[in-house]
Amino acid sequence: MKPRLIDIYITADLFPVFGVSVAVFSLIFLSNQILKLTNFIVNNGVAMGDVVLMLAYSTPGFLIYVVPISAMIAVLLVFMRMAGDNELVALRSAGVSLFRLLYPVFFFCFCACLFTLFMTTWGGPRGKAGFKQLAYKIIETNPGLGINEREFVNSFKDMTIYVGHLDKKTRTLSNIMIQDRRTAQKPMTICAPHGRINFSLRSRIFSISLSDGTIHQVDLRERLSRVIRFNDYMLNININRMFAGAKRGTKDEGSMLLGELVEHIRKAKKKGSDYVPALMKLHKKFSIPFACIVLGLLAVPLGVRTSGRKASSGIGISLFFFLVYYLLLSLGQILGGKGVLPPWAGMWLPDMAMGCLGV
Repeated sequence: MKPRLIDIYITADLFPVFGVSVAVFSLIFLSNQILKLTNFIVNNGVAMGDVVLMLAYSTPGFLIYVVPISAMIAVLLVFMRMAGDNELVALRSAGVSLFRLLYPVFFFCFCACLFTLFMTTWGGPRGKAGFKQLAYKIIETNPGLGINEREFVNSFKDMTIYVGHLDKKTRTLSNIMIQDRRTAQKPMTICAPHGRINFSLRSRIFSISLSDGTIHQVDLRERLSRVIRFNDYMLNININRMFAGAKRGTKDEGSMLLGELVEHIRKAKKKGSDYVPALMKLHKKFSIPFACIVLGLLAVPLGVRTSGRKASSGIGISLFFFLVYYLLLSLGQILGGKGVLPPWAGMWLPDMAMGCLGV
């Protein structure tokens, strides 16, 4: 078999397996999201079009991790099949080395790397920004949507809200506990048996009127605590505090495009601000796509050595090594954030480890 035919043969096997793997993982992701969003449609009257858009906006952030593991599964399963059918033995007897078979693998992994790079630098940030804008629009017309019964809700910046019961028609609440951290040196916890949600579309003020409750306040600077009892209390929250940056035109680091993030880091350095988290996000935009190449390189010897096993074992092996990769990535984030490792080393740690293992 000519080298060009070998490349076409292997590549033609890799892409279908890769497509099926991406589709399966995406289906698992979507099924989990659809259950949550169906509740929005049935119980909160959110339009179907908005739900579809929410799924579309959240998909790029998920594909960033799905594509590398799918690429590894595709390479591993194809080489397991070729080894099990003795095709590798036939190729080696014809003078084709295992290293020559890496050519189509690198081409395939490079394509997956480019696609993931597009997701990390453009698709993911655009999706996150669009999701925030859409969520702002939905909550602006339905302010009670962000509050669920018997759940600690952190939708509001610097606040945590717990409600025992919520009547969405009358917007009345019962068994309410609110932790307000908007004043860093004087956090307070508000408890009340009854309350009601109010919303002003013109001023975009989301408020909760509480009755017959108590405020537990701690003054960290003076090291004092006090308890205040009230008959009526109005807690006002600017709706812009939900999903910070969605309406004011500013973006958080996760919603910035590549050029915007580089400029943000440059300005932070100039001001003397902490730019390490942003710098780690910048390196992460490149290290995760490169994982397609290092995991694909690792999958080749694994596929050759695990010949004769079932496809399910190959999937399990791929998931195991991707879990190791993700744990190393989390470790790198911790070490880089604490200054134990340089920011770039923390984000490239799993790629270096998996690359060395593959070699």
